[in-house]
Amino acid sequence: MSLFTLFVTAVGLSMDAFAVSICKGLAMKKLSWKKALIIGLWFGGFQALMPTIGYLLGTKFESYVTAIDHWIAFVLLALIGANMIKEALSKEEGETNDSIDIKTMFLLAVATSIDALAVGVTYAFLQVQIVPAVTFIGVITFSLSVAGVKIGNVFGLKYKSKAEITGGVILILMGTKILLEHLGFLN
Repeated sequence: MSLFTLFVTAVGLSMDAFAVSICKGLAMKKLSWKKALIIGLWFGGFQALMPTIGYLLGTKFESYVTAIDHWIAFVLLALIGANMIKEALSKEEGETNDSIDIKTMFLLAVATSIDALAVGVTYAFLQVQIVPAVTFIGVITFSLSVAGVKIGNVFGLKYKSKAEITGGVILILMGTKILLEHLGFLN
């Protein structure tokens, strides 16, 4: 997997966390860098942990699904991306409190990184070197989450849905690219 592909995947995966970070920043009357860093650590940590878990699960079942792995990657990424776009276009407003207690952050971190679990399974099928990949994903998510808190504090909810739509489109395109490469249409 190229560095560019990994970067695009990391950005796509981090868009949910980025959007939630914007909401957290919006809820802060005054920007707290300590809270921003804690939020970044929660989201970046879980975005690294979940694909690792998915990778470990995927390697256990690799021999059973190698012939259809590209279809699995395509379907998982397309479904995750479509769901992100659907949520972005939904009229429901997300929660906007600035609490960073353990229960709140754990639930948000898990909710925003479920898609990364599926990507980890995909990485197992594609035989991606998992440690550098998840480190990169975690760092990108950390950085974007901290930036999201700042952006939310300055600009508010204006960019939340655009970030989610962008992330969804990126994941769908990555799934399509994987499928086309395995079918021989891209070299």
